[in-house]
Order: sequence, then C-alpha cells, then structure tokens
Amino acid sequence: QCKWSRKGFIRTRWCITDCAFDLVNIHLFHDASNLIAWETSPSVYSGIRHKALGYVLDRIIDQRFEKVSYFVFGDFNFRLDAKAVVETLCAKATMQTIRAADTNEVVKLIFRESDNDRKVMLQLEKKLFDYFNQDVFRDNNGTALLEFDRELSVFKDRLYELDISFPPSYPYSEDSSQGRQYMNTRCPAWCDRILMSHSAKELILKSENDEKIVIYDHIGPNVCMGDHKPVFLSFRIAAGAGKPIANVHKCCVVQ
Repeated sequence: QCKWSRKGFIRTRWCITDCAFDLVNIHLFHDASNLIAWETSPSVYSGIRHKALGYVLDRIIDQRFEKVSYFVFGDFNFRLDAKAVVETLCAKATMQTIRAADTNEVVKLIFRESDNDRKVMLQLEKKLFDYFNQDVFRDNNGTALLEFDRELSVFKDRLYELDISFPPSYPYSEDSSQGRQYMNTRCPAWCDRILMSHSAKELILKSENDEKIVIYDHIGPNVCMGDHKPVFLSFRIAAGAGKPIANVHKCCVVQ
C-alpha cells in the first residue's frame, strides 16, 4: 500500500481559436489508512502522490512534442495534513490508544475532551474518521482548514491554482437524501482540483472584451453526486490567445 504509483492519466491536445493547449486528466493514489496518514507530517501517502504527479509533469514537458500551456485536472487525492488537522481539532483532548490483542498493532485512537464528561471528539481507525462536528468542514466552505492543504506547495513553481472557494470535495455520503453530509470514513479534503501551468494562467486571464469572468467551483452542493463533488473551471478564450500550434497535424500522435 506504500508503493508509489499513479492510477492513470490521459493527455489530449486541443486547438481552439488558433490557441493550442493540453488537457491532462489524472487520478492519483489515495490514503490507504487514516492511522498511517496520521503518523507523520507530511504523510507517507503525500510523498507517493508527489512522486506520481512529478512523473506526469515531466512527461507533459518532455521534448517529443511542442510545448504548450496545459491544464491538469481530476482526482489528485490531495489530503489535508492529517497530523496537523487532528492536533488542531483536538488540541485540548486526551488520546486513548487501542491495540489489537494478538499483534499489539494500533487499531483505534480515541480523542476525548479533558472535561465536559470526557466527550468523544474524534475516533480514528484505518477507514474511520468520525469527528463529532462536521460543520467545521462546511462553515465558510471549510476555508479555515485550507492552511492544512499543503500537498500542492511542492509544485508551486510548476503549477498554478485559482483560489478555492468551495468546501472539501470528498468524501460525501452516497445516500441520495444526504447531499451535504460527509461520510465518516476519511477526513474531508479537496481531492478534486483543476491545476494549470503558469502560461495557462495567463491564457485564462486574456478574455474577450475585457470580460474576465472566471469561475472555479463545485457542482451539486446540495445534491448527492456520489462520494466526490465534481469541480469545474469556466472561462472564455480570446481568439489568438496563447501560443498557436505550428504543427497541428502532429498534435494527436498516439503515444
């Protein structure tokens, strides 16, 4: 479960209004265990995703094809820094460790308030993240927790992202009547993202008629969409913006 990998990616090249750019759909590896993710900061899974995304970016900018602006989007499985989040959410709590009787392996952590009748604040297992107050992930779109969204910082010189103004996109309940409810399997996080090269950033800001209307948001905030809320980026491309492609006939070569 700790072997670095990527679940896959697909790269396509587009030419619209004499403007060429790449669209790269990607799926990176998830956190297999909440307990392992909690052990270190950053987590071992964060390092796995770092290697996988770096591999994909190196393929995008290699020498086989003309370099153009690119957008990378999909389920990056970026997670909040679990150790830092738990330490913040449970700063005044005491921790109880429960181990398996046969292996002495840690199987559960229970965080209780020091007073208030030792109320349980958080229960953490391999596939359980049961925090007593989900509103912290929804209030003001969860932006108070964005400081713990740190995985993209490694790529700040290579990738750009618009400001996030939507709540964590995963893991939502798949109950059709619970469109806003998170499952208690993982710590909510902004797994689904749309990133871009710095040249693509300039592309989206060159709108026609000064109509710089750019929207970066999620779909179906109150409707069940599965365990992920889809994320979208909407903008206008000005005719002639970006780098025109010199060899259009080479843009669709099968790799």
